[in-house]
Amino acid sequence: MSEGGFLDIQPTELKFPFELKKQSSCSMQLINKTDQYVAFKVKTTNPKKYCVRPNTGVVLPRATCDVTVTMQAQKEAPPDMQCKDKFLLQSVIAENGVTTKDITSEMFNKEPGKVVDEFKLRVVCVPASPPSPVPEESEEGSSPRLSTFENGAQSLKTLDSVSRANEPPREKSSEALAMNSKLPEEKNSAIQQNQKLRQELDQLRKERNGHYGSFSVTFVVLVGLLGALIGYIIKKS
Repeated sequence: MSEGGFLDIQPTELKFPFELKKQSSCSMQLINKTDQYVAFKVKTTNPKKYCVRPNTGVVLPRATCDVTVTMQAQKEAPPDMQCKDKFLLQSVIAENGVTTKDITSEMFNKEPGKVVDEFKLRVVCVPASPPSPVPEESEEGSSPRLSTFENGAQSLKTLDSVSRANEPPREKSSEALAMNSKLPEEKNSAIQQNQKLRQELDQLRKERNGHYGSFSVTFVVLVGLLGALIGYIIKKS
């Protein structure tokens, strides 16, 4: 609360919950400490950035008046959340029965013998939604959030297994069908090649047996001729 002057102002600084691209508002209360009518006017160093309702008015004796200040949506945050904007609230004693329509800018001009009370308010930007602290894990087990996550993951696995079990058998791809269609042809070709190899093997065996048989007869004939020749020579001698 401000001290001195015609009005008490609560609070003495304007705190705006700041969030990019969103409007934010704060309010202040003006309390008339006198038994007279008090007119007031609110000014700011950045009028395009703020909207004040009401920016002028009259506070009845011992009464209060609420003023709302709205900060327009901002594209950038102030450096280090430090805002240099200021507000100035001026107040003067007015005639009894005066209304807001009767207020003029000349009423707040400083003149000899006239008291114009002024109070400056600074702007404070605070984060709109500070991050909530993460609960620490207990010594006996994991945190409730982690347990919930694990239970959810287990449920998803169970549902996935059931879904897969109920799924109809998938159609074979064209590539698998093509391979299956080639299997009988390859099988027949392999059988034919096997039969051909067997025939060639039998032919080789026959030829080998015939060769060995002719060799044996020739050898016997040669041995017989040689024996006859040796007997002839013995007889001659």
